Amino acid sequence: MATHATHKSWLRIAAVVIGFFGPVLTLATLPATNEPARFGLDVLTWPIDGFPDYSSEEIRFLSALAGGFLVGWGVTVWMLSALVYDLAPEAVRRSVVTGAWAWFLFDSLGSVTSGQWPNVLWNILVLLAIVGPMWRPAHPSTKAQGNPA
Repeated sequence: MATHATHKSWLRIAAVVIGFFGPVLTLATLPATNEPARFGLDVLTWPIDGFPDYSSEEIRFLSALAGGFLVGWGVTVWMLSALVYDLAPEAVRRSVVTGAWAWFLFDSLGSVTSGQWPNVLWNILVLLAIVGPMWRPAHPSTKAQGNPA
């Protein structure tokens, strides 16, 4: 049974999972530091065959955009856990779960329509890592520490 403390801790795990990919993608804009992102993209577009690569300016630009969005989303989730969760735990939980579902649906749809359906399998794992025990509300008898209610 999940508690408010469990949810608050999981929000920080979710923030790290989300934000981790941002610097990797941002570093991929430089040829000298793009191998981790290039290899990750190769795995996501199974089979591992050296394609795609980071030679085009368009890929590097999209990598910069995605990296920035992911860092921003990760920081937002972390700040929600630090500044808002104690005041509105259920609203924060529902916001993060709903945002994760929105990401999952659009990322997965785009993966399928671009011919990269195996990425949906990875998306399922990332969705589970982001949401974890927050699928369900915390047990009503537990309150977040510092919650004035």
